[in-house]
Amino acid sequence: MPYTPSGFFCDRLIRERERRDGEGSLNKPLRFNNQDFNTLRQEYVQRKGLFEDDSFPASVESLGFKELGHKSNKVKNIVWKRPKEICENPQFIVGGASRTDICQGDLGDCWLLAAIACLTLNEKLLYRVVPQEQSFSEGYAGIFHFQFWRYGDWVDVVIDDRIPTFNNQLVFTKSAERNEFWSALLEKAYAKLHGSYEALKGGNTTEAMEDFTGGVTEFYEMKEAPKELYKIMKKALERGSLMGCSIDSLVPARFETRTVTGLVKGHAYSVTAVEECKPSQHKESKVRLVRLRNPWGQVEWNGPWSDNSKEWTQLSKAEKEKLQHQSAEDGEFWMSFEDFKKNYTKIEICNLTPDALEDDKIHKWTVSVNEGRWVRGCSAGGCRNYPDTFWTNPQYRLRLCEEDDDPEDNEVGCTFVVALMQKNRRKERKMGANLFTIGFAIYEVPKEMHGNKQHMQKDFFLFNSSKARCKSYINLREVTQRFRLSPGEYVIVPSTYEPHQEGEFILRVFSEKKNTSEEIENRIEADHPVPAPASAGEESEEDQQFRTIFQEIAGDDMEISANELKNVLNRVITKPVAVSASSPDKDLNTEGFSLESCRSMIALMDMDGTGRLNLQEFRHLWNKIKQWQGIFKHYNADQSGSINSYEMRNAVNDAVMCLVSRSGFRLNNQLYDIITMRYANDNMNIDFDSFISCLVRLEAMFRAFQAFDQDGDGTIRLSVLEWLQLTMYA
Repeated sequence: MPYTPSGFFCDRLIRERERRDGEGSLNKPLRFNNQDFNTLRQEYVQRKGLFEDDSFPASVESLGFKELGHKSNKVKNIVWKRPKEICENPQFIVGGASRTDICQGDLGDCWLLAAIACLTLNEKLLYRVVPQEQSFSEGYAGIFHFQFWRYGDWVDVVIDDRIPTFNNQLVFTKSAERNEFWSALLEKAYAKLHGSYEALKGGNTTEAMEDFTGGVTEFYEMKEAPKELYKIMKKALERGSLMGCSIDSLVPARFETRTVTGLVKGHAYSVTAVEECKPSQHKESKVRLVRLRNPWGQVEWNGPWSDNSKEWTQLSKAEKEKLQHQSAEDGEFWMSFEDFKKNYTKIEICNLTPDALEDDKIHKWTVSVNEGRWVRGCSAGGCRNYPDTFWTNPQYRLRLCEEDDDPEDNEVGCTFVVALMQKNRRKERKMGANLFTIGFAIYEVPKEMHGNKQHMQKDFFLFNSSKARCKSYINLREVTQRFRLSPGEYVIVPSTYEPHQEGEFILRVFSEKKNTSEEIENRIEADHPVPAPASAGEESEEDQQFRTIFQEIAGDDMEISANELKNVLNRVITKPVAVSASSPDKDLNTEGFSLESCRSMIALMDMDGTGRLNLQEFRHLWNKIKQWQGIFKHYNADQSGSINSYEMRNAVNDAVMCLVSRSGFRLNNQLYDIITMRYANDNMNIDFDSFISCLVRLEAMFRAFQAFDQDGDGTIRLSVLEWLQLTMYA
C-alpha cells in the first residue's frame, strides 16, 4: 500500500535517528507500538491488576480478516483465556524449552513452528528471542514480551497472556505439556508483529529463521545440491545456523498430504541434527544420518532408520545414546542422508550475522544494510526486460576491496552474499497485498567511473551486460545468492519483475572480508549560493517588451502581487511575444499558472520581504522560467504537454545543473520519490506548471535553509515557530 510522503519519510528519519542513538540493537531493541515491558509490568504489579493489550485485543480483529474474520464460523466459539483459566499451575517453560514443546494447532503456520524448533537447539539464540525470568508466579501481571529482528532492527513485542481457546483447549500452537505456554505466547507475539494470527498462514521457514536471528538464508535444491552438502549441513549446525527443509508439491490441492512413507508434501520440517554412526554390519564405512522434526508433533517417516526400524538393532547402546534415539510418536525421526536427498526437494540454511552471537568460534560476516523503496512512476522500474525504466530503480554501489584468505579451487576473488528482502507484505495481506516477484542484477563499474556516485543512466544498461545476477526472480520475501567477483566497484540494481510495483525493501550485503555498499545519490548536498552576475549593456527587445507589460500591470509602484504575477505570466504564455524565440511555445499545452504556483514564485524571488515582486526580481524569475522551459521541451519530445515521471529525474538534474552556480544543490533518491508523489498526476505524468512549481519550491527551500545555516555545516536547529515560518511561506 502506498505511503504518504510525510508519514513514510518522517518515520524513516526517526528510525535513522534511533539507530544513531543505539536504538534497534540487541542491547537496546525498539519498543514495538512504543510499549515498554518493564514499565508496564511494574505498573500492573503495583496496582495488582492484569495487563490487557489494547493494541492487540482479545477480539476477532486480532484473529484475522478473512478465514478468521467476522464472517467466519470458525471464530464464533473461540474464547480468549489466560493460562490460569485453562489449567492449574501454568508454567512458562517446563524442564527447559525444547523442540517437543511445539505442536501445530489449527493454523497453517508450520513454517513458523519449524523455525521455532530449530531455535530451541541453541539456547543462546532461544533466550534472546524468548527472554528468561518470565513466569506465572513471581512478578506476574498478565504481561510477557519477546524480541524479533525486523528489517534491520531488533524490536521488543509486548503481549498480554490471553490466548484463543476452544472447549478449554488452545486453538493454535501448544506444547506437549498441557501446562507449558512459552510457545503459544511466542506465536501470539509474532502474530501481533504481523497484525493478526491469520497473517501467519502460509510461509517459508526462512522468514521466521531470519526474524529470530537477523541471519541470511541460502537455498539448496536437492537436484542441484553440491557434492559436499552433508559437510555444509554439518558445519552449519556446528556454527549455530538454523536449517529447514520441505517437499514441493506440484499440485496445490495436495499440499500437506501424506505420502506412503509418512512424509508430508508442501510442509515445513526442521533439521535438528546431522550425525554419523557405525552399524555392526558396516566394518569400514559409517552411515550418515539426518534428524528431522514434523511441527505437527506426530506423523513420521516409516522407512529405514525410522523409530522402530531394524537398522537400530545394529547399533551399540552407546551409539544409540549418542544419537538420543527414542521410539515415540513425537514428530521427530532419523533417516539416512541418501534417503533425505531422495525424498526432500529443498533445504534452507540460515547463517548468523555478526551481531547474532558473541562467541568467537562462530563464523562471522561483515554486513552492510541499505533501506530502499520502489515508487511507482519514479523508482519502480521493473527488471531488465523493461529498458526504458529499468535504470530508474534504486542503485547501490558495492566496493569489493579484499580478496578471500582461503579461496576454494585456487580461484581468486571476493566472496559475498546479496540478500534482497521486501518489507511488510505479510502485514498488508488484509489490504490485498501479495509478495512481489523480486530479484537483482550486478554490473561492473568502468574504472574511469570509480568514485563517481551518480545514478547510472539508461545508456549504461543498454550497452553493458550484467556481471552477475540472482538465479531467478521469485515471489519470496527474500532472494539471496552467493557470488565471487574480482576486487573492484559494482552496481547492484534491485527490482520487482514488473514495473510500477510500489513497496519497501532492504538490501543486505554479507562478505567474508571488509567491503562496503551504499545507495547512489543517498545524500543531499548543497553549496553556498553565489550571486548571479548582473547583466550589462542595453536592454534587448524582449526585455523592453516585458518592461512594458510589467509596467502596464504593476502600475506606478512597479511591484506586482501573486495575482498580478499570474496575469503577467499567463498573458505571456498564452500569447507569446512575437519577436521572442525563447518565449514559451504553444506546444507546452498549458492552461497557465495557478495562483498557488505564483505565490510560491514570489516566495522564491521576494528578496525584500514585501510579498511582491519588483521589475528586477521579476526579470530574474523570468530568466529561470525560460531555462526550465527549454529543459521541459527537451523531455517533452512528443509535444504532449507533459513528461513521463521516470524522466523527471533527468529533467530535474538538468535544471539543477543550470542552478548549481547559484544554489548548488543535489538531490537524493528519497527526494525524487517525494517529487513524483507530490507533482505527478494519476497517469504518472508531470505537466509544465507542476514542473515549474517543483523547481521553484526546491530552490526556495534550499535558499531558506541556507539562510539559517550560518556556519555552513549543513545542519540547522529551528524552533517550532521558525519551522512553521520556513515551511508555510515556501
